[in-house]
Amino acid sequence: MKKVMVVFGTRPEAIKMCPVVLALKKRKKLDVVVCVSGQHREMLSQVLDVFGVVPDYNLDIMKEKQDLFHITSEILLRFKDVLQKEKPDLILVHGDTSTTFVSALSAFYLQIPVGHVEAGLRTNDIYSPFPEEFNRRGVSIISRLNFAPTKLSRENLLKENVDPKTIFVTGNTAIDALKVTVKKDFDSDYLRWVGDSKLILLTAHRRENLGKPLENIFEAVNELTRRYPDIKVLYPVHMNPLIRETAAKVFKDNKQIKLIDPLEPISFHNLISKSFFVMTDSGGIQEEAPSLNKPVLVLREVTERPEGVDGGTLKLVGTNKDSILEAACDLMENRNGIFDKMSSAENPYGDGFASERIAEIVENELYR
Repeated sequence: MKKVMVVFGTRPEAIKMCPVVLALKKRKKLDVVVCVSGQHREMLSQVLDVFGVVPDYNLDIMKEKQDLFHITSEILLRFKDVLQKEKPDLILVHGDTSTTFVSALSAFYLQIPVGHVEAGLRTNDIYSPFPEEFNRRGVSIISRLNFAPTKLSRENLLKENVDPKTIFVTGNTAIDALKVTVKKDFDSDYLRWVGDSKLILLTAHRRENLGKPLENIFEAVNELTRRYPDIKVLYPVHMNPLIRETAAKVFKDNKQIKLIDPLEPISFHNLISKSFFVMTDSGGIQEEAPSLNKPVLVLREVTERPEGVDGGTLKLVGTNKDSILEAACDLMENRNGIFDKMSSAENPYGDGFASERIAEIVENELYR
């Protein structure tokens, strides 16, 4: 029996990899081992509980105010023992986190083949997002199997001379996760707080937005609530102390904005579904929200998901206060039918069966 080790460490990774784990475990010819780095701790546990995935190994690397040096060195040293003990035939990593890059590097050092889920996303700016753009490029050099979510991702890999025989267009596993998490009868105290108002869901946490860009985002949201008394903004705040301090400082006593802890995926995905539109600098939400027919204002200068921008469901607005505010007001007032166009645009990220495709390909490739 061939052994596949699935490795992830952050909340967004877990949301996208748990459906893959479940699909792999349905394959009778595969022995599936799950290893988490613990790059996120509480937020990771929330997701694992929802999908019923129990890790076989937890590297438990997280510490207060961890930086990239800590994450990289700890995973590299601790993962070596796991790989040498389990001797997998393939490890599967996801996307672009430090867990992804360092796990792939560890496997490369031991000449263990790597499969890359959500391969081929590019901004072509190595510092944006940081360090994610470098991470995903580095993993592409190592990978034996590349699971590209879209045709554009495949084209990006081909431009980098990746062997076309190793590239498979599967769709994005984030869409698979929504089939588990979104409920028609969902209710929560947050929705009762929103009441008859329009819900704007905000997330902002990227490293490159820390400091003035983040303050600009928050000031734009503050001004938006002043202009439109009929909106409520729900902001699940990342655990990073710098982000929490900035949010508390800028939003202060704004009664239209509620700061809450990060949410488990059922609540989060259902709140996306109930929102009027989403403002985010996240990557995964750029895939999830369009699948739920919600317009997304992307609070970044570049995005590695241009399919959504080209398709009309995402709008890249950057971190300039005036630009953010103008785009949000356009949606609020449906200027030139912009809200209608964005909320009805076709989702470019798949049909919800990416995980099954990946599991089938993995099994076929391992038994060739």
